[in-house]
Amino acid sequence: MLTVVLALASSAFAQSTVQHRNPYLGWSTFSQQTIDSSFLTQSNVSAESDALAASGLEAHGFQYINIDSGWMGSFDGYGRPIPDTTTFPDIQALIAHIHANGQKVGIYWIPGVEYPAVAANSPILGTQYHIQDILTVPYTAGNAFGGSGTSPYHYKIDFSKPGAQEYMNSVVALFASWGVDLIKLDGVTPGSDSYGLSIDNRDDVAAWSKAIAASGRPIWLTISWALDEDYLSVWQEYANARRIDQDVECEGDCSKLTNWPRIYERFRDLPGWESAAGFEVGWNDLDSLELLNGSADGLTREEKRSALNLWVLANAPITLGGDLRSIDTFGKELLSNDEVLAVDQSGSPAKQVLDGDLEVWVSDLGHGDYNVGIFNMNATVVRAQIPWSLLGFGQATDVRDVWLHRELGSVPGGFSTVLAGHGSRLLRVHGIGKPASAPSTNYEAENATLSGSASVAECNACSGGEKVGNLGLGAANTVTFENVTVPRSGEYLMEVDSMTIGLRSFLYNVNGGSFQTLNCSGGSFEIPASTTVPVYLKKGVNTISFGNPPSYPPDLDRIVIRGNGDFPAPSTTSYEAEVATLNGSASAVFSNYSSGLAKAGNLGGGAGNTVTFEQVTVPSDGTYQLEIDYQTSGLRSFFMSVNGAAATELDLNGDTFSDPTPTVVPVTLHAGTNTIEFGNASGYAPDLDRIVVAPRLGHP
Repeated sequence: MLTVVLALASSAFAQSTVQHRNPYLGWSTFSQQTIDSSFLTQSNVSAESDALAASGLEAHGFQYINIDSGWMGSFDGYGRPIPDTTTFPDIQALIAHIHANGQKVGIYWIPGVEYPAVAANSPILGTQYHIQDILTVPYTAGNAFGGSGTSPYHYKIDFSKPGAQEYMNSVVALFASWGVDLIKLDGVTPGSDSYGLSIDNRDDVAAWSKAIAASGRPIWLTISWALDEDYLSVWQEYANARRIDQDVECEGDCSKLTNWPRIYERFRDLPGWESAAGFEVGWNDLDSLELLNGSADGLTREEKRSALNLWVLANAPITLGGDLRSIDTFGKELLSNDEVLAVDQSGSPAKQVLDGDLEVWVSDLGHGDYNVGIFNMNATVVRAQIPWSLLGFGQATDVRDVWLHRELGSVPGGFSTVLAGHGSRLLRVHGIGKPASAPSTNYEAENATLSGSASVAECNACSGGEKVGNLGLGAANTVTFENVTVPRSGEYLMEVDSMTIGLRSFLYNVNGGSFQTLNCSGGSFEIPASTTVPVYLKKGVNTISFGNPPSYPPDLDRIVIRGNGDFPAPSTTSYEAEVATLNGSASAVFSNYSSGLAKAGNLGGGAGNTVTFEQVTVPSDGTYQLEIDYQTSGLRSFFMSVNGAAATELDLNGDTFSDPTPTVVPVTLHAGTNTIEFGNASGYAPDLDRIVVAPRLGHP
């Protein structure tokens, strides 16, 4: 049985009234609501609570049942939200039932005051004031959903006015009287679609926190969504957790609950927030995990395990989506592994030490112990080789497979494993000794060669106090480091310190070679996030250029080159379609969830409308794995030609042009440079995000 750590909160802890200091585990209605608009009812929530009790997952720490957006019907005589009595005829009875099942209850609300309560101008409980007395004048939107102008639907509260905090106290007191244990406060800004300071809910978050303290009930406070990291100190002081990203659900963009690109977004988000979480400052919330309902979740088994591995390494709250009444055997297997769940409760959030097609995340537990996650970000099968020096020690005296509860013994030098597509390993490692020292050299972006629109801007948190922005959206808008010098040819590590809000991507090249991709995300244009990728450099002077010809890259602070040229070289190579040779109507198109933040569209429908990869390079003749990441809604076909040979038809299916879907096929290539062309002379082809070439391996 998982032992969930409980402790009295210190005065420095984020939301001081809460006794549960560790990330919570539970389930929320919202994911199922995105595919069933009639799902949110008292009877369904009661049935889900019963299903959680019957599943056995409570014994593994899953306690919370969260009632998300849509439960409210009107306002009471004091302007406080009350349930829709058609769908929730007796919410106190529902909450009592959930508590009787040994569970806790969460409820959803938003900052500000909705129009009906404003129009009623209700008195504020226990005061001489009314709702309109506490509003910001002129009227303005109270949250990210609040509309615009002087007559918004959600009205901003001015917490400098008497009665404002008392109103908030009365709302939380009502929730507390029902028995609520968690509040999800949504639409919080700055954040939630990057409203900046035009809508600012920092005072609201503080007021909710104070109201929870005044209620005398221990209530967890989670704030949502895609919070602005520039105001991290506020989020840490007043909330137990903060959502650092958008919704994980497709919400109509695909036919399932979610998909791998939405999970991959969390890998991109976390590096900018990885140092922001802990017992004293709250947790990074990655949103729901879709693990319960087989193919309806939209993830393969390997993808589900990898998603859970990332969540637990991040020490994120685990909020399950889907329908607990139809949980499958594999979902129950994932969620009842106490050794895995203990990683989530360790109080030591992981940090990313390697990015790219192979990612490595490490939690330093102290005393030489580490939790280690190794992730294959491609759909091809790969062999991963991870030197222990990457983790900061020389040798591993003990390695344990956390999922299998299996001791692997002493593993000198490093760890090697074969990973399935989007697969991962979760290890517990005891390391000793220090690795041999390796040189490192910093290169500031503002001192590099700037071309086109690229320009220097102040950045207080940046190395050297400056950064380079206005990159991309044109092949000439670049920053180029022209004097990257190393003593020998080989594979080095390149740390890239960059800043962005939301998804962005660098396309970079080394010594004029093929573009390589670094997909990023973040919550600030002022706070650098560090990611590290392997890069091959020749002996002597090298040039490395950063931009993104068809799309948006982050701002760039600096790069750091580390190592002795002996890091294991990646076995896979990726090629972006948007910067391949586009012919006829084929064109580079912005695509938010695509690698590189763009794809090649308008393919097919004529013999000349093609995309050709002209520099596909492999070391020897043979058959390789070719991953093709495509986008289509319904059936479409590629005709693929390799080195001018007769084309092979690839019939592909998909449910969205928004998010890429991978397929992996064998392809015969010769040593050196190859060309691979995609098109469809007589019919429409899918859009094409990228291809990945990898050696052919047996499945793990």
